[in-house]
Amino acid sequence: MTPCHVRVSLPPYRVSNCDYLPGCSVWRAEISTQVSSGAPADLLQGEQGARSLTLTNKMALSSFDIDAPRWDQSTFMGRLKHFFNITDCRTAVLPDSRLDEAKALVESCRAGSTPPGTSVEQLYYAKKLYDSAFHPDTGDRMNLIGRMSFQVPGGMAITGFMLQFYRTVPAVVFWQWVNQSFNALVNYTNRNAASPISPKQIGVAYVTATSTALATAVGLNLYTKKAPPLVARWVPFAAVAAANCVNIPMMRQQEILNGIAVTDENGNKLGHSKKAAVKGITQVVISRITMAAPGMIILPIIMQRLEKYKFMQRITFLHGPIQVMLVGVFLIFMVPAACSLFPQRCSMAVSKLEPELRDAVVSQYGDKVQLVYFNKGL
Repeated sequence: MTPCHVRVSLPPYRVSNCDYLPGCSVWRAEISTQVSSGAPADLLQGEQGARSLTLTNKMALSSFDIDAPRWDQSTFMGRLKHFFNITDCRTAVLPDSRLDEAKALVESCRAGSTPPGTSVEQLYYAKKLYDSAFHPDTGDRMNLIGRMSFQVPGGMAITGFMLQFYRTVPAVVFWQWVNQSFNALVNYTNRNAASPISPKQIGVAYVTATSTALATAVGLNLYTKKAPPLVARWVPFAAVAAANCVNIPMMRQQEILNGIAVTDENGNKLGHSKKAAVKGITQVVISRITMAAPGMIILPIIMQRLEKYKFMQRITFLHGPIQVMLVGVFLIFMVPAACSLFPQRCSMAVSKLEPELRDAVVSQYGDKVQLVYFNKGL
């Protein structure tokens, strides 16, 4: 816990929490200006120290950029720290009022009117809540189930039951349907919102992806009846991987058909690129499959070996909950790791753009713009 100031009164002494962002772990401290000349020397020294800290804090706030990433996003480790921060599942249980308070603080910082007494740590905490719950393109609060911070609790439950109930066709159909419904909502929530999609297109994408997952799962389930038991346990992953290759592009088809907005390094819009959309969506598909792979490939091996022990054979009713918890352990690490594989602010060389867009950029900016940037989504 980092103290930024201590509220002291004479007498007695008392300390209070942050007044600007309830729930923040940073203590707000403020030396009372009513300290008399006859006050103890340690309190006078404390007042001088508080003034020094306040001056330091003001200097830090004057150069603070709320929109700049806290960690270097050009490196994998920097992105990993960033996504560990915003995929923290504890933020998913915070009330909307708390999130709105964080948004208000972020927006006040952007406007240059940060409330007096606010520390840098409080701003970072507000930014964490804002990045975890609000869409980067629209600034709107995202639905709870679609947030990346909900991937661990939501994904662990669905994946755990998919891995447990894989033997019968009805169970396979039901859990694949649940999973694709969940994925469709996540994909829609984390799309590039600059490219709108109609309800009809959402419906077509959902039906297509769900049908692909069901066809893959049921087909492989029947095909592996005579295969080794471990192979049958991997059917859910094959279905999930196949569905991701369909679900994400279909849900974001407008970006592929009409292009995605690209900007220069300073955020100035240059046009729309279909090639940039394909690159961004391809990276998202790879990330999503990577996110699911360890839990859905390694866990079946672990469970197959555990189920040979007598104590596991006596608690078959706990196999489902055990798999749910183990999947959760995998996802705690894999959700941020998979999101970190590629920068969210993706870049592309001007030379690789469509000829007409490339020529337009070159004619207007010459050699000054070598790369274009766009939000690839998550």
